[in-house]
Amino acid sequence: MDAILLVEDDQMLGRALTSALSQEGWRVVHCEDARFARLALVDHAFVAVLLDLGLPGGSGLDVLATMRDRYDPTPVLIITARDQLSDRVRGLDAGADDYIVKPFQRDEMLARLRAVLRRSRGVVTPVLRWRDVEIDPAARTVTRGGQRVGLSAHEFRILLALFESQGRVLSRDQLQDRLYGGDAEIGSNTVAVYVHQLRRKLGDEVVVTELGFGYRVGDEG
Repeated sequence: MDAILLVEDDQMLGRALTSALSQEGWRVVHCEDARFARLALVDHAFVAVLLDLGLPGGSGLDVLATMRDRYDPTPVLIITARDQLSDRVRGLDAGADDYIVKPFQRDEMLARLRAVLRRSRGVVTPVLRWRDVEIDPAARTVTRGGQRVGLSAHEFRILLALFESQGRVLSRDQLQDRLYGGDAEIGSNTVAVYVHQLRRKLGDEVVVTELGFGYRVGDEG
């Protein structure tokens, strides 16, 4: 069953939206603050996000920025009580697909959600390549020599960040930020562990260590 992430701190509205979405056949994960929303987006794949702007633990715009910085193309429908044009423009500029202003009718929300889902399915996300390794950000798949390689969500994010930055070195801190958005307290060797797992699954030459600086995709040739 497809899952939707609902980020809304108003408990009454959250229950109403969860009920409406469930009746349409979606599974709903409901978060009430920005921090838990970012963590949910790290560990799960969603078909869409319904995102309030005014949240405890940070703003909805921060959550949206973290998503787009990670190359997460999941469609986002902003739900907000803010009716000023500047707020709507900021949300769209940050990468939202649409917005709806509270109070709204259930049927309007569902129609807008269906619309952003239709549009998102027509967007082509480029496949990234290095030698015979291919990563498809939209499908969240990785192949080597045409064979599917199973990666965890964290391994996939590390590899995607490196493939997006081919020709550049990414530091450990930069990669940790791509994984956790600066929210989680994690050990200093966490990135090294995921790099080790990537090398075991894809080959030692795919990810190169630049001592004292970080990691990069391997050389061509």
